[in-house]
Amino acid sequence: MTRPAVKAEDLGKEYVVGGAEQMYSSFREMISGIATTPIRKFRKLRGEVGEDEKFWALKDVSFEAKPGEVIGIVGRNGAGKSTLLKLLSRITSPTQGRIEIAGRLSSLLEVGMGFHPELTGRENIYLNGTILGMKQSEIREKFDDIVSFAGIETFLDTPVKRYSSGMYVRLAFSVAGHLEPDILLVDEVLAVGDVEFQKRCLGKMKDVALEGRTVLFVSHNLNALSALCDNGMYIDQGRLRATGSINEIVDKYISSTSQSVNHWQAPPDREVRLINIDAIRLLGNDGREEKHIRYDKGGCLEIGYDSKLSGNRFTIAVRIMDGYGNTILTSWDTDSNSSEKPGRGLLRCYIPPNLLRPGNYVASVLAQELTLNRARLVDEVSVSLEVMSVGWPMQPGRVGIITPILKWEPAHEGTK
Repeated sequence: MTRPAVKAEDLGKEYVVGGAEQMYSSFREMISGIATTPIRKFRKLRGEVGEDEKFWALKDVSFEAKPGEVIGIVGRNGAGKSTLLKLLSRITSPTQGRIEIAGRLSSLLEVGMGFHPELTGRENIYLNGTILGMKQSEIREKFDDIVSFAGIETFLDTPVKRYSSGMYVRLAFSVAGHLEPDILLVDEVLAVGDVEFQKRCLGKMKDVALEGRTVLFVSHNLNALSALCDNGMYIDQGRLRATGSINEIVDKYISSTSQSVNHWQAPPDREVRLINIDAIRLLGNDGREEKHIRYDKGGCLEIGYDSKLSGNRFTIAVRIMDGYGNTILTSWDTDSNSSEKPGRGLLRCYIPPNLLRPGNYVASVLAQELTLNRARLVDEVSVSLEVMSVGWPMQPGRVGIITPILKWEPAHEGTK
């Protein structure tokens, strides 16, 4: 049986809130802090730190990562993802549990971590490489590749304190990526780089995985996670909530961050505009209010509005996006040649059956004022929308942003 590259058992990290040195913003706060310091220290010595002053950043986390496995880690900000990587990197020690690491580990957790600002890019390559465990001969051998991948040839002999954050992260990732570690830990730092460099980083991590190495990747870029990772972990409030294939984990994460809304009503104190979205209801194809719609039945968004403009001077639109932020479709009320009058009114935008694949979406309703040259956004309200898998044909390979049931028929000779 293959030994796991990474194994964690009942891992936990506890912090004491307020345990760091006190910072003061005024002379009065400083005097008050100095006066109460002996009392706080006496309480700590007696073990009188209250339960409300303790915080578990991570609790009872157990998992295994196999050699060559690429695991995406998702969760809200503050969920404990970065804490987990810091524990695995031995930057901090666990309060409970144990960690087993099989092989050389490299981590990229913070932009420029291990860099000295006064040293040049060239000097920091040697410094950072040594910190990560590379031999001098190994650094010399890979030096040109590191510089080329980072794209900093022009600034190689410039102190890194003059680098932009993007240059910092390019160089840091390049050094860590060329270490050829058995295990690579990557935090959200790739968000700093430009699109081209992010693609190169993702390609490098894919190469690392294809070489039989293990990657643990924390990111809010769900598209990148789906493209790179095989499996995933969902962490919430310091607990490991779910593990499984990356698509299953991303779906769970998206579901947890948005509740299906079947009714939205504008609050009484909402700002009055030329055009206001007043209410949104999700209806089934039978006209009844629903919390979600079925794949095979479809449904509609009923939109209440209040306009001071006539119908030829404003339009209502619906934009549907998936959980990754990709726009699936946009539709305007003018698609059906509707002509609204000033004042309050109702519109229904119908979502046909057999179109949106089961999952969670965001539906944005936009009110726009029409001018001679452009449409000006006046109001926008977003609600979550869930499409249930009832009636969804689950043939293997039916993937895609949309999954319509297309018409097929035999073609006879002479058929045009």
